[in-house]
Amino acid sequence: MGIDTYDDPVGQILSSHHWRRQSAQPIHPRPAPPRAAANIWPSELELMGQLAGLALAQRWAGWQKEPFTADSTEQVVVFEKPG
Repeated sequence: MGIDTYDDPVGQILSSHHWRRQSAQPIHPRPAPPRAAANIWPSELELMGQLAGLALAQRWAGWQKEPFTADSTEQVVVFEKPG
């Protein structure tokens, strides 16, 4: 998932680029390079997801799914659309 850069943090979540699977192959609906949001507290990011109607599914300290702790300096989060 990539996030566009907006001044509005909720807009960042709402404009995210989602991948989908078709016949077990990941399909990206439109080209967009992954982008990272800087200096966002975990609670702020979770609130942005909630305001966008999403639920936090996973949070890791890095792309290798390292456990997220109070000492983590980076975060990778996965949100789900409740259905």
